[in-house]
Amino acid sequence: MKVTVLVGGVGGARLLLGVRELLGATPFPDPDDTGSSGGSPHTVSAIVNVGDDAWMHGVRICPDLDTCMYTLGGGIDEERAWGRRDETWHAKEELAAYGADPDWFGLGDRDLATHLIRTQMLESGFRLTDVTAALCRRWNPGVRLLPVTDERHETHVVITPPESTDGAQRAVHFQEWWVRYRAQVPTSGFAQVGADNASLTPEAAAAIADADVILLAPSNPVVSIGAILSVNGMRAALRTASAPIVGISPVIDNKPLRGMADECLSVIGVATTAEAIAEHYGARGRAGLLDGWLVADGDTASVDGIAIGTAPLLMSSPRATAQMVRDACALVGVDTPALAEER
Repeated sequence: MKVTVLVGGVGGARLLLGVRELLGATPFPDPDDTGSSGGSPHTVSAIVNVGDDAWMHGVRICPDLDTCMYTLGGGIDEERAWGRRDETWHAKEELAAYGADPDWFGLGDRDLATHLIRTQMLESGFRLTDVTAALCRRWNPGVRLLPVTDERHETHVVITPPESTDGAQRAVHFQEWWVRYRAQVPTSGFAQVGADNASLTPEAAAAIADADVILLAPSNPVVSIGAILSVNGMRAALRTASAPIVGISPVIDNKPLRGMADECLSVIGVATTAEAIAEHYGARGRAGLLDGWLVADGDTASVDGIAIGTAPLLMSSPRATAQMVRDACALVGVDTPALAEER
């Protein structure tokens, strides 16, 4: 079975834990393993948002790729749900002592090593896809982590900053809006810097074309999934895919569990409800994307052309998430392996 998942950061990483729990882990990057080497006969490919990526202090940071890699590789700080476990902050403290900007973004010492290696490889001419594969050899995530594009495709946000005395707007990187301002400033829109030159990678395109089922993780519909969908070639690849596409709602009781999806949705005029988000994605038979939409027990949605199902969506453990993945696949008639206790 070949499963392809569109993911952002924390929510996407936790969904991938469930997919891996269901299908078994295949050492990265061995998508052609048929089980003869003792690995799983199944392949999981994650197409990951790069809109959050940024240059900070001379290094290239890829938050969503790293959150997935650390989570699946067992190195994530589980309390924060981002960054490295047992992190120290000496470099951050020294940068602050020098008065280096930005002072609102902190790099942990362990995390900094990842960014240094990535930056060296990128500056040597390697594609981000190949750099990610090289980094994953250490972490062995059991999932193929594929950046949606190798080119710059950064999310920027148009805001009225608090220090503005005349109401003038300016565009800031998504990280500044998210981390520095906590999305609590007047905001009028989002834009992808570099979008004209950013295209879907061949690896991501193949993962869509070859999939048996395609899942949209319960990641932020605007700045995670939305940023992925805005890459040239992505929507066309999804609309022509032979596999069914199922989205998993990012809200429970019409509220996001974490992050600020509601703040992002309000900027683009979409209500924070399971139904409104499904309408935002649209039905594939009506020039949209979805064949199925899984919502939380107690939530409701009705959208012409989209099969709607309900299930517990709290990703409390990889096993609970694996059952959620099974429910999503069953919604569009895709059979999945039984969970361990059923085998």
